[in-house]
Amino acid sequence: MFIQTEATPNPRTWKFLPGCAVLDAAPSATPADFVRGAEPPPSPLARRLFALAEVERVYLGSDFVSVTASDTADWELLKPAVLGAVMEHFVSGAATLDAPSTPSDTPHSAPAAAADDPIAAEICRLLDSHVRPAVAQDGGDITFHGFDSGVVYLHLRGACAGCPSSTATLKMGIERLLRHQIPEVTEVRALA
Repeated sequence: MFIQTEATPNPRTWKFLPGCAVLDAAPSATPADFVRGAEPPPSPLARRLFALAEVERVYLGSDFVSVTASDTADWELLKPAVLGAVMEHFVSGAATLDAPSTPSDTPHSAPAAAADDPIAAEICRLLDSHVRPAVAQDGGDITFHGFDSGVVYLHLRGACAGCPSSTATLKMGIERLLRHQIPEVTEVRALA
């Protein structure tokens, strides 16, 4: 098995491409984002990666895995261990998730409330068509969380979470796009 690696704009995160589906390729498949914590994640792959002390976050996309390490981690030393863990997982044939997950976001970024709001629905359409494919290439995801009084609230996941360039991406890219296309949008904010 050959696993490609790519640096991301976030210096703490690397993207790993195993050359096969990481999550179900169905449109209903929802990316999974796990942060190191007291509870073990419902993913054998994430648990295997969290066995490495320096790994702080694991994001599972449709065909990639983004791994975020601690500030003190040395990727020259950590990358071979992550590659080994990812390879062992896929060679074992184990499932990526323990059970079908309950999506926290629908595949099109839109919470149920967006269906009732034409502005929110248009924001979600623009995010899905213009923004999410671009940030997925960098190992992350941006999902719609809400729209209130001209402010769009987004949730950054994977390599985007904690990325030093995420503020520029939000303000110079996403906010500019949404304000241009939807006059009611005045600002874009990331949720913690």
